[in-house]
Amino acid sequence: MRDAVKIGILYSTTGPYGSMGRDAWDGAELAIEELQAAHEDRIAPVFIDPQASIPGYLEGARSMLRDRGCRHIVGTITSIARKEVLPLVEKHDGLLWYMCPYEGFEANENVVYIGGCPNQHLLPVFDYLLPRYGSRPYLVGANYVWGWEMNRLARELIGAVGGEVLGERYLPFEETAVERIISDIEHRRPSFILNNLVGPSSYAFLAAIKALGARDPAFRPENCPVVSCDLTECELSDIGTGVATGQLCAAAYFDSIGTPENLDFKRRVAARFGPERRISSVFACAYTSLKLCADAIIAAGTDEPEAVRQFLTAAPLHTVLGPIRIDSDTHHAALPFHLGRITADNGFDIIASQTAIAADPYLTGRQRRLPTQLRVVS
Repeated sequence: MRDAVKIGILYSTTGPYGSMGRDAWDGAELAIEELQAAHEDRIAPVFIDPQASIPGYLEGARSMLRDRGCRHIVGTITSIARKEVLPLVEKHDGLLWYMCPYEGFEANENVVYIGGCPNQHLLPVFDYLLPRYGSRPYLVGANYVWGWEMNRLARELIGAVGGEVLGERYLPFEETAVERIISDIEHRRPSFILNNLVGPSSYAFLAAIKALGARDPAFRPENCPVVSCDLTECELSDIGTGVATGQLCAAAYFDSIGTPENLDFKRRVAARFGPERRISSVFACAYTSLKLCADAIIAAGTDEPEAVRQFLTAAPLHTVLGPIRIDSDTHHAALPFHLGRITADNGFDIIASQTAIAADPYLTGRQRRLPTQLRVVS
């Protein structure tokens, strides 16, 4: 490859999920800087910020694929954006590198899925929660495909163990009026709460739950936890220090992982962004996506998607998430599972983990589930 290969980076740094977009942008930028230092500018980024607008995502992707010479786009945060951009990626025979946890029931040869699907986050969360808190949850979610599908799966899981979903409510993006939901939760008294809200809705809900727990100990985190599969370190300051302390979150990565590889990664992040910077799963997964994309292009000698896919699926890949493997059929990464408890200083203590779980996006059972593999720390 004589000319620099262009890779599109498409994240919104404003709007209801702006904190996640800014962290993903920084993760991708760090990967680009390291790649350019190692490979003498053979990789050239094309950054576009769609500003939380679906038309902006479409225009950004169209510009990258049609006008800017990109075959690969690392980006999009929400499933809405991913599904809107995907037809353009297919039309131009590109690859979209999607790195957020999502609701599953999708596999596309034009997507590399670095974010987890439900058998990699929701199912092990329930393996942890059900024996400890009971099987009478309350479900809240954003009023779009992430909330709908995650709560549908939760209903199936609860039904399979003879439990009962005590309530299910949805909010639009950016809606923060949560009083009626809180009143219903207080009345129904669930054993735990599954939170599939996004951005400001989630932050308002967690603040209201804290207030509820202050007046009724039954709703403190140790008695009735709120668990999320899409909440990360970069959002905790938006919620407020101490507001969500004790609540639970699932992720493939937490800043507090103590492996030598992660400690080295943290040193590099601190050198670039300052020693106080905590690394979120979206930062780590955006960084990982960019690195895997560029490494595959360089190794294959081309950015042609089929050659890149063949390289990715040929052998295990070493990443800051640990060793992962991309499945040749579904193009999903096998990912570790971690369950974190939010600390008073806006971090996470890892309380349970499982080594890399092969993705089963359609929950066909072809990846046999072994709940006993969950390693509980506390």
